[in-house]
Amino acid sequence: MKSGMFADIPVDVGVVYEGERIRKGDMHAELGGPDVPHKFELLRVRPSDQVEDGKVVVVGPELKDIPEGSKTPFAMLVEVSGKDLEEEMEGVFERRLHYFTNWVEGFMHLNQRNTIWCRVSKKTVQKGFTLKHLGMVIIRLYHSECPIIEKVQVTFYTDPAEVERLYPEAIKVYDARDARARGLKDEEVDVFYGCTLCQSFAPTHVCVITPQRYANCGAISWFDGRAASRIDPKGSIYEVKIGKVIDPLKGEWEGANESVKAKSLGAVQRVQLYTAFGYPHTSCGCFEAVAFYIPEVDGLGIVHRDFKGPAVNGVSFSTMADSTAGGRQVDGFHGLSFEYMRSPKFLQADGGWKRVVWIPKEAKERVKDFIPKEVVDKIPTEEEVKNIEELKAFLKEHNHPIVEPSEDLKKLGVKGLKGVEAEKAAEAPAEAAGGVPAEGVPVMAPTLTVGVPGAGGMEFEIILKNARIFAEKMIIRKAERKGKGEGK
Repeated sequence: MKSGMFADIPVDVGVVYEGERIRKGDMHAELGGPDVPHKFELLRVRPSDQVEDGKVVVVGPELKDIPEGSKTPFAMLVEVSGKDLEEEMEGVFERRLHYFTNWVEGFMHLNQRNTIWCRVSKKTVQKGFTLKHLGMVIIRLYHSECPIIEKVQVTFYTDPAEVERLYPEAIKVYDARDARARGLKDEEVDVFYGCTLCQSFAPTHVCVITPQRYANCGAISWFDGRAASRIDPKGSIYEVKIGKVIDPLKGEWEGANESVKAKSLGAVQRVQLYTAFGYPHTSCGCFEAVAFYIPEVDGLGIVHRDFKGPAVNGVSFSTMADSTAGGRQVDGFHGLSFEYMRSPKFLQADGGWKRVVWIPKEAKERVKDFIPKEVVDKIPTEEEVKNIEELKAFLKEHNHPIVEPSEDLKKLGVKGLKGVEAEKAAEAPAEAAGGVPAEGVPVMAPTLTVGVPGAGGMEFEIILKNARIFAEKMIIRKAERKGKGEGK
């Protein structure tokens, strides 16, 4: 709640507001977000003479001058200085913006880097809150929470032309940071790092960061984790003792399991970092992309946050993100960062890039240099393939590895497209003989047992065959029996 530190801020500031969601009907404006092409947040370490402590600049319209309900390009540039600061610490301090801005009543911050999605509520703007106030809050929290920082100045950009002009420079900084972290291997270190920064939105999510697996958000590397844990040993980024290797292929370690179990309060018992199946890494909500299983071809698709429209399976990023976020382990779904897609251990237990059968063009271009040359042209984008039938035809025409898996892939349990088709053909006569048309043969037929509260222990078994169901809510009620004369 508001304290003396924020007495001149027209809304409350405190941890109590972390995780607050601002719905569309309550928002004054959206800053950045999926419908805006240019947005970013960036923190740079500068020489002391280039930073004016406490300075806040707004380039473009203030919040009250932004039309209600609008979606606007947005950028936050935070410049800091301090005698003990190093450029390698930038990513660590930059991620704190997620914390600090979410502590403001009526201000929501999601994601990171060039995928930020912020909303400010109508009530907060009506109370007189401005971007200058937000800058003041950020500066004071950096001084309070990060004593190593001596000076802070903040610049906000809401002028679309300025955001677009600065955007390429921000991307260059992100790319340079990521490149610095490449080369080190998991086997060359004796600790990993954990991060619980997103638990305000996903209470059971714990990121496990290794040299070859970036945080889901794409903002924290192993080196960032090391710097963060040294700066604040009791903070949300901390050391994870590796311990015994349980499965090097799937990426399972005793220490990682102990960490996620403790930090998720027992909700997650095991985690395997390099697979989308079994015990996949949990997902928060800030991940940059989602890998998703396509049972019709036994392959994996990838869709990133900025992709508009449905993926090849007919489902949008937002729907898949809602399905896998929240700190859950969802078999066949895997939240990930772009940098993890560049890792030699990218989903290695599932076949890596040889298992990927679809990816949007924009995402493919970003990681193209890290896709094996023998496979890069065999992975279609939305320009070549728009549905499952087109996908099957493309994969066969281009002889994708998933069509007839090699022995190496078969050892990983990959049956491939022709394997799926063979199974379906073998099942068809049996199903047809039982009165089910051959074309009705299911790919998967999960069984759900549902207990109904207050129904005397009554349970229903629901068998889903060849079904794709997407629903925000399912309600099962016990039907009331009608009295005599009221119908059947």
